[in-house]
Amino acid sequence: MTKEVYRADHVGSLLRPAALKEARKQFENGEIKIEELRNVEDESIAKAVKKQKEAGLKAVTDGEYRRAWWHFDFLEGLGGVEGFDSGGGIAFKERQTKSRAIKVTGKVHFDGHREIEFFKYLQSQAGDTTAKYAIPSPSMLHFRGEIDKNVYPDEEDFFNDLAAAYKNVLKSFYEAGCRYLQLDDTSWGYFCSEEERQKLIDKGQDPEYLKGKYLQVLNEAVSDRPADFKITMHICRGNFRSTWISSGGYEPVAEILFGRLNIDGFFLEYDSDRAGGFEPLRHVNRKDLTIVLGLVTSKSGELENKEDIKARIHEAAQYVPLDQLALSPQCGFASTEEGNVLTEEDQWRKLKYVAEIAAEVWH
Repeated sequence: MTKEVYRADHVGSLLRPAALKEARKQFENGEIKIEELRNVEDESIAKAVKKQKEAGLKAVTDGEYRRAWWHFDFLEGLGGVEGFDSGGGIAFKERQTKSRAIKVTGKVHFDGHREIEFFKYLQSQAGDTTAKYAIPSPSMLHFRGEIDKNVYPDEEDFFNDLAAAYKNVLKSFYEAGCRYLQLDDTSWGYFCSEEERQKLIDKGQDPEYLKGKYLQVLNEAVSDRPADFKITMHICRGNFRSTWISSGGYEPVAEILFGRLNIDGFFLEYDSDRAGGFEPLRHVNRKDLTIVLGLVTSKSGELENKEDIKARIHEAAQYVPLDQLALSPQCGFASTEEGNVLTEEDQWRKLKYVAEIAAEVWH
């Protein structure tokens, strides 16, 4: 079955509206109950879906409005995983996140997840558009989590359990009606950065080993998905308050990802020279693989020059046929609830701009 290609697409997260931020704050302070928070979330998501449709998008997300983090909230919902206050945040260029981390304290498994219900609400609002849902890649539990060696003395057992858990995650989303799921992953962006690779080595990690294990887990997780279940991956270089972490072109991961990962598409960040050129796209050797070019930055409100964007799309088409390409913002607008440094008006204008350019390029 041919899966639909959305020429204008979006990575997923959206700036949290003021009413939602206030409700989350009230809930944390014990001033309102979870039901009241959920009502505000529902209203905010319904409005966000409407705005995405008005912008011209054919696949809509819930903006990750029910999360504080793009990854921790979901991963904490897996069996055997706990969140905790780490006493320090994640270091970005010139900024640091609030304190949070995750650890594996038991055998990793899946026995239901509240975000299945979150997806169902999104789908109820999507109407004639596709309800697209984003979750962290399984790699992120290993890459960001502390794993109790008493629970997993043999790391191979951890990876086997992780793949099995995610296989059940995907099955549950599909059974709930999901036909478009995106896996978000920062590890591959780190593997592209000499500085971040060295940090991993200094911690006793082998980047080449990790690349192989993460590929193995991902392919096992998606191995028996139905033919009409579209799965893509966003490779992120870090996104917090308009800052970033890693730099470097995709060459170090291009062959393994584009040639050996059995998914339907990749969202690649190409909004700055930190991303390198399009040459690594020569490793795309499948006609059914979509490359979504993140040429419009989500880190500022300024609109790029339209003709420059079009020229870059055609430049990428020297390596991948134009009908295998699509356009999106380079990342989400709010990978954490704090959001990037631009306005909601800027955000909606950017998404409309993406749809406008895509309509002109792919008539």
